[in-house]
Amino acid sequence: MENLYEFDEEFRDTIGTVDKEGNRIWVYPKKPSGSYHNARIIVTIILLALLFVGPFLTWEGNPMFLFNIFERKFILFGVPFWPQDFHILGIGMIALFVFIILFTVVFGRIWCGWACPQTLFMEMVFRKIEYWIEGDANKQRRLDKMPWNKDKIIKRASKHGIFIAISLVISHTMMAYLIGVDQVVEIVSQPPTEHMSGFIGLIAFTGVFYWVFSYFREQACIAVCPYGRLQGVLLDRDSIVVAYDWLRGEPRGRMKKSAPAEEKGDCIDCKLCVHACPTGIDIRNGTQLECVNCTACIDACDEVMEKIDKPKGLIRYASYNGIKEQIKTRFTPRMAAYSAVLVGLLSLFTFLLVTRTDVEATIMRVPGMLYQEQENNRISNLYNIQFVNKTFDEVNLDLKLKGQEGGTIKRVGDQAVVVPATGNTESVYFIELPKERITGTTTKLIIELYKDDQLIDELKTNFLGPITN
Repeated sequence: MENLYEFDEEFRDTIGTVDKEGNRIWVYPKKPSGSYHNARIIVTIILLALLFVGPFLTWEGNPMFLFNIFERKFILFGVPFWPQDFHILGIGMIALFVFIILFTVVFGRIWCGWACPQTLFMEMVFRKIEYWIEGDANKQRRLDKMPWNKDKIIKRASKHGIFIAISLVISHTMMAYLIGVDQVVEIVSQPPTEHMSGFIGLIAFTGVFYWVFSYFREQACIAVCPYGRLQGVLLDRDSIVVAYDWLRGEPRGRMKKSAPAEEKGDCIDCKLCVHACPTGIDIRNGTQLECVNCTACIDACDEVMEKIDKPKGLIRYASYNGIKEQIKTRFTPRMAAYSAVLVGLLSLFTFLLVTRTDVEATIMRVPGMLYQEQENNRISNLYNIQFVNKTFDEVNLDLKLKGQEGGTIKRVGDQAVVVPATGNTESVYFIELPKERITGTTTKLIIELYKDDQLIDELKTNFLGPITN
Protein backbone atom coordinates (compact mmCIF):
# COMPACT_ATOMS: atom_id res chain seq x y z
CA MET A 1 0.00 0.00 0.00
CA GLU A 2 2.95 2.33 0.55
CA ASN A 3 3.56 2.52 -3.21
CA LEU A 4 0.08 3.95 -3.65
CA TYR A 5 1.20 7.00 -1.68
CA GLU A 6 4.37 7.49 -3.65
CA PHE A 7 2.80 9.00 -6.76
CA ASP A 8 4.58 10.33 -9.80
CA GLU A 9 6.85 13.07 -8.44
CA GLU A 10 6.86 15.20 -11.59
CA PHE A 11 4.35 17.61 -10.04
CA ARG A 12 7.10 18.75 -7.68
CA ASP A 13 9.10 20.12 -10.63
CA THR A 14 6.60 22.91 -11.21
CA ILE A 15 4.49 25.33 -9.19
CA GLY A 16 0.77 24.67 -9.23
CA THR A 17 -0.02 28.31 -9.90
CA VAL A 18 2.11 28.60 -13.06
CA ASP A 19 1.33 26.89 -16.40
CA LYS A 20 3.78 25.40 -18.89
CA GLU A 21 4.17 28.74 -20.66
CA GLY A 22 5.05 30.46 -17.39
CA ASN A 23 1.75 32.32 -17.08
CA ARG A 24 0.06 32.85 -13.73
CA ILE A 25 -2.80 30.48 -12.94
CA TRP A 26 -5.23 32.44 -10.80
CA VAL A 27 -6.50 30.45 -7.83
CA TYR A 28 -10.21 30.51 -7.05
CA PRO A 29 -10.51 28.55 -3.78
CA LYS A 30 -13.89 27.23 -2.75
CA LYS A 31 -15.42 29.17 0.14
CA PRO A 32 -14.28 27.30 3.29
CA SER A 33 -16.52 26.10 6.08
CA GLY A 34 -16.31 23.55 8.85
CA SER A 35 -15.08 23.06 12.40
CA TYR A 36 -11.43 23.83 11.67
CA HIS A 37 -12.37 26.96 9.80
CA ASN A 38 -14.57 28.11 12.67
CA ALA A 39 -11.68 27.56 15.08
CA ARG A 40 -9.38 29.57 12.79
CA ILE A 41 -11.90 32.43 12.78
CA ILE A 42 -11.74 32.59 16.58
CA VAL A 43 -7.92 32.49 16.57
CA THR A 44 -7.83 35.16 13.85
CA ILE A 45 -10.10 37.51 15.78
CA ILE A 46 -7.90 37.19 18.86
CA LEU A 47 -4.59 37.64 17.02
CA LEU A 48 -5.74 40.55 14.84
CA ALA A 49 -7.27 42.25 17.88
CA LEU A 50 -3.90 41.99 19.64
CA LEU A 51 -2.14 43.29 16.52
CA PHE A 52 -4.31 46.39 16.14
CA VAL A 53 -4.54 47.13 19.87
CA GLY A 54 -0.79 46.69 20.44
CA PRO A 55 0.35 50.22 19.45
CA PHE A 56 -2.19 51.77 21.85
CA LEU A 57 -1.11 49.75 24.89
CA THR A 58 0.95 51.74 27.38
CA TRP A 59 2.81 51.11 30.60
CA GLU A 60 3.24 54.07 32.96
CA GLY A 61 2.55 56.45 30.09
CA ASN A 62 4.97 54.82 27.65
CA PRO A 63 4.34 52.44 24.73
CA MET A 64 4.16 48.75 25.53
CA PHE A 65 5.69 47.93 22.13
CA LEU A 66 7.91 50.03 19.90
CA PHE A 67 10.31 48.92 17.14
CA ASN A 68 11.87 52.22 16.09
CA ILE A 69 14.61 51.04 13.75
CA PHE A 70 15.20 54.61 12.60
CA GLU A 71 16.31 55.82 16.03
CA ARG A 72 17.46 52.35 17.12
CA LYS A 73 15.02 52.36 20.00
CA PHE A 74 12.99 49.32 20.97
CA ILE A 75 10.41 48.70 23.69
CA LEU A 76 9.17 45.21 24.51
CA PHE A 77 6.47 44.76 27.16
CA GLY A 78 7.23 48.24 28.49
CA VAL A 79 10.99 47.64 28.83
CA PRO A 80 13.17 49.93 26.65
CA PHE A 81 16.12 48.46 24.77
CA TRP A 82 19.00 50.37 23.20
CA PRO A 83 21.78 49.42 20.75
CA GLN A 84 23.88 48.51 23.81
CA ASP A 85 21.27 45.78 24.48
CA PHE A 86 21.44 44.38 20.98
CA HIS A 87 23.00 41.15 22.24
CA ILE A 88 19.90 40.57 24.40
CA LEU A 89 17.55 41.17 21.49
CA GLY A 90 19.77 38.98 19.33
CA ILE A 91 19.55 36.07 21.78
CA GLY A 92 15.79 36.61 21.98
CA MET A 93 15.42 36.51 18.20
CA ILE A 94 17.55 33.36 17.96
CA ALA A 95 15.40 31.75 20.68
CA LEU A 96 12.26 32.69 18.73
CA PHE A 97 13.75 31.22 15.56
CA VAL A 98 14.64 27.95 17.33
CA PHE A 99 11.14 27.91 18.85
CA ILE A 100 9.62 28.16 15.35
CA ILE A 101 11.99 25.44 14.12
CA LEU A 102 10.98 23.17 17.01
CA PHE A 103 7.31 23.73 16.29
CA THR A 104 7.92 23.02 12.61
CA VAL A 105 9.78 19.79 13.38
CA VAL A 106 6.92 18.62 15.61
CA PHE A 107 3.80 20.28 14.19
CA GLY A 108 4.76 21.24 10.64
CA ARG A 109 3.65 24.61 9.28
CA ILE A 110 1.04 25.25 11.95
CA TRP A 111 2.40 28.82 12.20
CA CYS A 112 1.61 29.46 8.53
CA GLY A 113 -1.95 28.23 8.72
CA TRP A 114 -2.97 29.63 12.08
CA ALA A 115 -0.83 32.64 13.03
CA CYS A 116 1.10 34.09 10.06
CA PRO A 117 -0.18 37.65 9.31
CA GLN A 118 -0.02 36.93 5.57
CA THR A 119 -2.40 33.99 5.91
CA LEU A 120 -4.66 35.67 8.45
CA PHE A 121 -5.19 38.78 6.36
CA MET A 122 -5.37 36.97 3.02
CA GLU A 123 -7.68 34.11 3.91
CA MET A 124 -9.64 35.51 6.83
CA VAL A 125 -10.04 39.15 5.82
CA PHE A 126 -9.46 39.91 2.13
CA ARG A 127 -10.92 36.66 0.76
CA LYS A 128 -13.93 37.02 3.07
CA ILE A 129 -14.62 40.42 1.53
CA GLU A 130 -14.16 38.91 -1.94
CA TYR A 131 -16.65 36.13 -1.19
CA TRP A 132 -19.10 38.69 0.21
CA ILE A 133 -18.97 40.96 -2.85
CA GLU A 134 -18.22 38.61 -5.77
CA GLY A 135 -19.51 35.27 -4.49
CA ASP A 136 -17.93 31.83 -4.35
CA ALA A 137 -15.26 30.47 -6.71
CA ASN A 138 -17.55 29.78 -9.70
CA LYS A 139 -19.14 33.24 -9.52
CA GLN A 140 -15.68 34.83 -9.35
CA ARG A 141 -14.61 32.94 -12.49
CA ARG A 142 -17.70 34.09 -14.36
CA LEU A 143 -17.17 37.67 -13.20
CA ASP A 144 -13.58 37.64 -14.49
CA LYS A 145 -14.63 36.34 -17.90
CA MET A 146 -17.63 38.61 -18.45
CA PRO A 147 -17.20 41.95 -20.29
CA TRP A 148 -17.10 45.15 -18.30
CA ASN A 149 -20.59 46.30 -17.42
CA LYS A 150 -22.30 48.20 -14.63
CA ASP A 151 -22.50 45.18 -12.30
CA LYS A 152 -18.84 44.25 -12.78
CA ILE A 153 -17.65 47.83 -12.33
CA ILE A 154 -19.64 48.22 -9.09
CA LYS A 155 -18.37 44.94 -7.65
CA ARG A 156 -14.74 45.52 -8.60
CA ALA A 157 -14.75 49.14 -7.44
CA SER A 158 -16.37 48.17 -4.13
CA LYS A 159 -13.93 45.32 -3.54
CA HIS A 160 -10.78 47.25 -4.35
CA GLY A 161 -12.02 50.32 -2.48
CA ILE A 162 -12.41 48.21 0.68
CA PHE A 163 -9.04 46.57 0.00
CA ILE A 164 -7.36 49.97 -0.14
CA ALA A 165 -9.13 51.11 3.06
CA ILE A 166 -7.98 48.00 4.94
CA SER A 167 -4.46 48.41 3.55
CA LEU A 168 -4.46 51.97 4.91
CA VAL A 169 -5.44 50.70 8.36
CA ILE A 170 -2.72 48.03 8.26
CA SER A 171 -0.06 50.50 7.10
CA HIS A 172 -0.92 53.00 9.84
CA THR A 173 -0.81 50.22 12.42
CA MET A 174 2.59 49.01 11.23
CA MET A 175 3.90 52.58 11.23
CA ALA A 176 2.62 53.03 14.79
CA TYR A 177 4.75 50.05 15.85
CA LEU A 178 7.76 51.71 14.21
CA ILE A 179 7.49 55.33 15.33
CA GLY A 180 4.70 55.39 17.91
CA VAL A 181 1.01 56.30 17.82
CA ASP A 182 1.62 59.96 18.66
CA GLN A 183 3.95 60.39 15.69
CA VAL A 184 1.46 58.73 13.34
CA VAL A 185 -1.36 60.97 14.59
CA GLU A 186 0.88 63.99 14.03
CA ILE A 187 1.66 62.88 10.48
CA VAL A 188 -1.96 62.30 9.46
CA SER A 189 -3.29 65.42 11.17
CA GLN A 190 -0.91 67.83 9.46
CA PRO A 191 -0.23 68.65 5.79
CA PRO A 192 2.01 66.11 4.00
CA THR A 193 4.66 68.80 3.45
CA GLU A 194 5.22 68.98 7.22
CA HIS A 195 6.16 65.27 7.43
CA MET A 196 7.04 64.29 3.88
CA SER A 197 9.13 61.23 4.79
CA GLY A 198 6.41 59.86 7.08
CA PHE A 199 3.72 60.55 4.47
CA ILE A 200 5.72 58.77 1.75
CA GLY A 201 6.30 55.85 4.12
CA LEU A 202 2.57 55.46 4.80
CA ILE A 203 1.74 55.61 1.09
CA ALA A 204 4.46 53.05 0.30
CA PHE A 205 3.28 50.67 3.04
CA THR A 206 -0.32 51.00 1.84
CA GLY A 207 0.68 50.29 -1.75
CA VAL A 208 2.69 47.21 -0.80
CA PHE A 209 -0.08 45.73 1.36
CA TYR A 210 -2.72 46.42 -1.30
CA TRP A 211 -0.58 44.84 -4.04
CA VAL A 212 0.22 41.74 -1.96
CA PHE A 213 -3.37 41.03 -0.92
CA SER A 214 -5.12 42.01 -4.16
CA TYR A 215 -2.69 40.54 -6.71
CA PHE A 216 0.39 38.72 -5.37
CA ARG A 217 -1.57 36.69 -2.82
CA GLU A 218 -0.47 33.06 -2.37
CA GLN A 219 2.74 33.77 -4.31
CA ALA A 220 4.09 35.46 -1.16
CA CYS A 221 4.01 32.04 0.55
CA ILE A 222 5.11 30.02 -2.46
CA ALA A 223 7.82 32.16 -4.04
CA VAL A 224 8.99 34.72 -1.45
CA CYS A 225 8.68 33.39 2.10
CA PRO A 226 11.87 31.54 3.12
CA TYR A 227 10.01 29.59 5.79
CA GLY A 228 8.29 27.49 3.14
CA ARG A 229 11.68 26.52 1.73
CA LEU A 230 12.98 25.62 5.18
CA GLN A 231 10.23 23.09 5.80
CA GLY A 232 11.89 20.70 3.34
CA VAL A 233 14.87 20.59 5.71
CA LEU A 234 12.97 20.73 8.99
CA LEU A 235 10.17 18.25 8.38
CA ASP A 236 10.66 14.53 8.75
CA ARG A 237 8.35 11.54 8.74
CA ASP A 238 7.44 12.10 12.38
CA SER A 239 6.31 15.72 11.85
CA ILE A 240 2.59 16.34 12.23
CA VAL A 241 1.23 17.95 9.05
CA VAL A 242 -2.01 18.11 7.12
CA ALA A 243 -1.85 14.68 5.51
CA TYR A 244 -3.95 12.39 3.35
CA ASP A 245 -4.46 8.84 4.68
CA TRP A 246 -3.53 6.90 1.55
CA LEU A 247 -3.98 3.54 3.29
CA ARG A 248 -7.62 4.30 3.83
CA GLY A 249 -8.28 6.38 0.74
CA GLU A 250 -6.71 4.31 -2.05
CA PRO A 251 -7.56 3.13 -4.57
CA ARG A 252 -9.61 6.23 -5.10
CA GLY A 253 -12.55 6.36 -7.48
CA ARG A 254 -16.11 7.49 -7.98
CA MET A 255 -18.79 5.70 -6.04
CA LYS A 256 -20.75 3.22 -8.13
CA LYS A 257 -23.56 1.10 -6.88
CA SER A 258 -22.48 -1.78 -9.08
CA ALA A 259 -18.87 -1.85 -7.82
CA PRO A 260 -18.10 -3.99 -4.75
CA ALA A 261 -17.26 -1.82 -1.75
CA GLU A 262 -13.99 -3.61 -1.01
CA GLU A 263 -12.51 -2.60 -4.40
CA LYS A 264 -12.49 1.10 -3.60
CA GLY A 265 -10.94 3.25 -0.90
CA ASP A 266 -12.79 5.98 0.97
CA CYS A 267 -11.60 8.72 -1.40
CA ILE A 268 -14.26 9.21 -4.08
CA ASP A 269 -12.00 11.55 -6.11
CA CYS A 270 -14.44 14.46 -5.82
CA LYS A 271 -11.47 16.88 -5.82
CA LEU A 272 -13.17 19.20 -3.33
CA CYS A 273 -9.95 19.19 -1.30
CA VAL A 274 -8.19 20.59 -4.38
CA HIS A 275 -10.92 23.17 -5.04
CA ALA A 276 -10.73 24.37 -1.41
CA CYS A 277 -6.93 24.81 -1.39
CA PRO A 278 -5.88 28.50 -1.48
CA THR A 279 -2.50 27.59 -3.00
CA GLY A 280 -3.89 25.30 -5.70
CA ILE A 281 -2.32 21.95 -4.70
CA ASP A 282 -3.63 18.41 -4.37
CA ILE A 283 -2.92 17.32 -0.80
CA ARG A 284 -3.35 13.69 -1.88
CA ASN A 285 0.08 13.92 -3.54
CA GLY A 286 1.66 14.27 -0.10
CA THR A 287 3.41 17.10 1.76
CA GLN A 288 4.31 19.92 -0.64
CA LEU A 289 6.15 23.20 -0.54
CA GLU A 290 2.99 25.20 -1.27
CA CYS A 291 0.93 23.73 1.59
CA VAL A 292 0.43 26.22 4.44
CA ASN A 293 -1.59 23.83 6.65
CA CYS A 294 -4.68 26.02 6.49
CA THR A 295 -6.96 22.95 7.04
CA ALA A 296 -9.39 23.97 4.27
CA CYS A 297 -8.94 20.54 2.66
CA ILE A 298 -9.70 18.81 5.98
CA ASP A 299 -13.03 20.60 6.33
CA ALA A 300 -13.94 19.94 2.67
CA CYS A 301 -13.12 16.22 2.96
CA ASP A 302 -14.87 15.79 6.31
CA GLU A 303 -18.04 17.26 4.79
CA VAL A 304 -17.92 14.70 1.98
CA MET A 305 -17.23 11.83 4.39
CA GLU A 306 -20.33 12.77 6.36
CA LYS A 307 -22.45 12.71 3.20
CA ILE A 308 -21.25 9.24 2.16
CA ASP A 309 -21.42 7.82 5.70
CA LYS A 310 -17.68 7.37 6.07
CA PRO A 311 -15.57 8.29 9.13
CA LYS A 312 -14.02 11.75 9.16
CA GLY A 313 -10.28 12.17 9.05
CA LEU A 314 -9.37 10.90 5.60
CA ILE A 315 -7.38 14.14 5.49
CA ARG A 316 -6.23 15.13 8.96
CA TYR A 317 -3.35 16.29 11.12
CA ALA A 318 -0.98 13.32 11.17
CA SER A 319 2.60 12.28 10.48
CA TYR A 320 3.77 10.03 7.67
CA ASN A 321 4.88 7.36 10.13
CA GLY A 322 1.68 7.80 12.09
CA ILE A 323 -0.34 6.86 8.99
CA LYS A 324 2.02 4.20 7.66
CA GLU A 325 2.72 2.43 10.96
CA GLN A 326 -0.52 3.48 12.68
CA ILE A 327 1.44 4.75 15.68
CA LYS A 328 1.19 7.86 17.80
CA THR A 329 3.57 10.79 17.61
CA ARG A 330 6.98 10.04 19.10
CA PHE A 331 9.38 12.35 20.88
CA THR A 332 12.41 11.84 18.66
CA PRO A 333 16.09 12.62 19.45
CA ARG A 334 15.86 15.47 16.95
CA MET A 335 13.03 17.05 18.92
CA ALA A 336 14.98 16.55 22.15
CA ALA A 337 18.05 18.28 20.67
CA TYR A 338 16.05 21.31 19.53
CA SER A 339 14.29 21.43 22.90
CA ALA A 340 17.62 21.43 24.75
CA VAL A 341 18.95 24.26 22.57
CA LEU A 342 15.74 26.23 23.11
CA VAL A 343 15.87 25.80 26.89
CA GLY A 344 19.51 26.94 26.89
CA LEU A 345 18.75 30.03 24.82
CA LEU A 346 15.75 30.96 26.94
CA SER A 347 17.82 30.55 30.10
CA LEU A 348 20.55 32.78 28.69
CA PHE A 349 17.99 35.35 27.54
CA THR A 350 16.35 35.38 30.98
CA PHE A 351 19.73 35.77 32.72
CA LEU A 352 20.76 38.68 30.48
CA LEU A 353 17.38 40.33 30.95
CA VAL A 354 17.47 40.03 34.75
CA THR A 355 21.07 41.24 35.04
CA ARG A 356 20.59 44.12 32.61
CA THR A 357 21.38 47.50 34.18
CA ASP A 358 19.08 50.51 33.95
CA VAL A 359 22.00 52.81 33.16
CA GLU A 360 25.01 51.95 31.04
CA ALA A 361 28.25 53.90 30.89
CA THR A 362 31.10 53.65 28.41
CA ILE A 363 34.48 55.15 29.29
CA MET A 364 37.26 55.95 26.82
CA ARG A 365 40.44 57.98 27.09
CA VAL A 366 40.40 61.13 24.96
CA PRO A 367 42.16 60.18 21.70
CA GLY A 368 45.63 61.65 21.19
CA MET A 369 46.00 62.71 24.82
CA LEU A 370 48.79 61.35 27.04
CA TYR A 371 49.09 61.87 30.77
CA GLN A 372 49.53 65.37 32.22
CA GLU A 373 51.74 66.22 35.19
CA GLN A 374 49.95 68.33 37.80
CA GLU A 375 51.01 70.16 40.95
CA ASN A 376 51.59 68.33 44.22
CA ASN A 377 53.34 65.44 42.45
CA ARG A 378 50.17 64.16 40.75
CA ILE A 379 49.39 62.75 37.28
CA SER A 380 46.09 63.21 35.43
CA ASN A 381 44.37 61.58 32.44
CA LEU A 382 41.42 62.92 30.43
CA TYR A 383 38.42 60.66 29.68
CA ASN A 384 35.15 60.78 27.76
CA ILE A 385 32.30 58.96 29.50
CA GLN A 386 28.97 58.36 27.77
CA PHE A 387 25.89 57.59 29.87
CA VAL A 388 22.79 55.87 28.48
CA ASN A 389 19.60 55.94 30.52
CA LYS A 390 17.47 52.90 29.62
CA THR A 391 14.58 53.87 31.87
CA PHE A 392 11.65 56.24 31.45
CA ASP A 393 12.76 58.35 34.44
CA GLU A 394 15.44 61.01 34.73
CA VAL A 395 18.45 59.76 36.73
CA ASN A 396 21.19 61.43 38.77
CA LEU A 397 24.60 59.77 38.56
CA ASP A 398 27.88 60.01 40.38
CA LEU A 399 31.30 58.40 39.86
CA LYS A 400 33.87 57.30 42.45
CA LEU A 401 37.31 55.72 42.20
CA LYS A 402 37.62 52.31 43.81
CA GLY A 403 40.72 51.25 45.68
CA GLN A 404 42.87 54.27 44.78
CA GLU A 405 43.78 56.19 47.94
CA GLY A 406 44.41 59.83 47.18
CA GLY A 407 42.96 59.50 43.67
CA THR A 408 40.17 61.76 42.42
CA ILE A 409 37.72 61.84 39.54
CA LYS A 410 36.33 65.26 38.57
CA ARG A 411 33.87 66.21 35.86
CA VAL A 412 34.68 69.18 33.66
CA GLY A 413 31.94 71.62 34.65
CA ASP A 414 29.29 70.71 37.22
CA GLN A 415 29.95 67.55 39.16
CA ALA A 416 26.39 66.20 39.05
CA VAL A 417 25.38 64.16 35.99
CA VAL A 418 21.69 64.22 35.04
CA VAL A 419 20.64 61.88 32.22
CA PRO A 420 17.16 62.44 30.73
CA ALA A 421 14.63 59.65 30.48
CA THR A 422 15.44 57.21 27.64
CA GLY A 423 18.23 59.57 26.69
CA ASN A 424 21.98 59.80 26.80
CA THR A 425 24.64 62.33 27.65
CA GLU A 426 28.40 62.59 27.43
CA SER A 427 30.81 64.16 29.89
CA VAL A 428 34.55 64.79 30.15
CA TYR A 429 36.38 63.76 33.32
CA PHE A 430 39.84 64.25 34.80
CA ILE A 431 41.21 61.37 36.84
CA GLU A 432 44.19 62.24 39.05
CA LEU A 433 46.48 59.85 40.91
CA PRO A 434 49.48 60.51 43.18
CA LYS A 435 52.71 59.46 41.47
CA GLU A 436 53.40 56.92 44.18
CA ARG A 437 50.14 55.09 43.25
CA ILE A 438 51.28 54.64 39.65
CA THR A 439 52.93 51.25 39.19
CA GLY A 440 53.93 51.51 35.53
CA THR A 441 53.04 53.02 32.19
CA THR A 442 49.56 51.49 32.54
CA THR A 443 47.60 51.28 35.76
CA LYS A 444 44.28 49.43 35.98
CA LEU A 445 41.40 51.50 37.36
CA ILE A 446 37.92 50.59 38.55
CA ILE A 447 35.32 53.36 38.61
CA GLU A 448 32.09 52.87 40.53
CA LEU A 449 28.86 54.20 39.04
CA TYR A 450 26.21 55.31 41.53
CA LYS A 451 22.56 56.09 40.86
CA ASP A 452 20.95 58.01 43.71
CA ASP A 453 23.74 56.81 46.07
CA GLN A 454 23.20 53.18 45.00
CA LEU A 455 26.03 51.31 43.28
CA ILE A 456 24.73 50.01 39.96
CA ASP A 457 27.83 49.27 37.88
CA GLU A 458 31.62 49.23 37.75
CA LEU A 459 33.70 50.56 34.85
CA LYS A 460 37.21 49.39 34.03
CA THR A 461 39.83 51.47 32.23
CA ASN A 462 43.57 52.08 31.97
CA PHE A 463 45.49 55.05 33.41
CA LEU A 464 48.64 56.16 31.59
CA GLY A 465 51.61 57.40 33.56
CA PRO A 466 55.34 58.00 33.27
CA ILE A 467 57.83 55.18 33.26
CA THR A 468 58.89 54.37 36.83
CA ASN A 469 62.22 52.78 37.90
